[in-house]
Amino acid sequence: MVSMHDEEAAFPLVSHFSDPEQQIEAGKLGMWLFLATEILLFGGLFVAYSVFHYLHPELFRIAHQKLDVFWGATNTVVLLFSSLTVVLAIHAAQKNRKDWVMINLVITILCALIFLCVKYVEYKHKFADGLLPGMYFTNGSITAAPDQLHIFFGVYFLMTGLHGIHVLIGMAVLSWLLYRTWKGEFSSQFYAPLELGGLYWHLVDVIWIFLFPLLYLIR
Repeated sequence: MVSMHDEEAAFPLVSHFSDPEQQIEAGKLGMWLFLATEILLFGGLFVAYSVFHYLHPELFRIAHQKLDVFWGATNTVVLLFSSLTVVLAIHAAQKNRKDWVMINLVITILCALIFLCVKYVEYKHKFADGLLPGMYFTNGSITAAPDQLHIFFGVYFLMTGLHGIHVLIGMAVLSWLLYRTWKGEFSSQFYAPLELGGLYWHLVDVIWIFLFPLLYLIR
């Protein structure tokens, strides 16, 4: 098993910080401010969904029936598991276990890939059935308010699509962290980038935890 003990990475202190603790705290503050902007972004979308749901309750109830709860639940389990592996990766770095850091990061990236594959299957069915936003809505099997059903699917594709983009960004960040781990840049003395990347990934998971019941369960 590979260990970080032999060549433990020194803390790369930037010149304008007086000590490692100050640098770490500044990084965390910056990440939390960035996450706050992401929460504001999705918060606005949640408000928009709530307004449309209030205005068209029957319409949303009908449209809900076209979503597959099984796939939504599967993706929820996958993302929850990926949050666990991110935590395990950080814990492994604290213990100077380079091998386990890499293993858990790889598992997390694979979970993200599984999530996107499941979402592709869902999107493929929606496209095939003509359940699309705006003028692209062509499904003729729903007789109730067919001229308004596109509203729900417009919101659905906007929210899940934007979340999917964040999953892709998360995969890129995790891959970058995996590469840096492979190069031996992290140790028990320095693993702040893993923590910051983990915070971003947890946000991606939390957003989905709200999206899943909102889109798939609430009638």
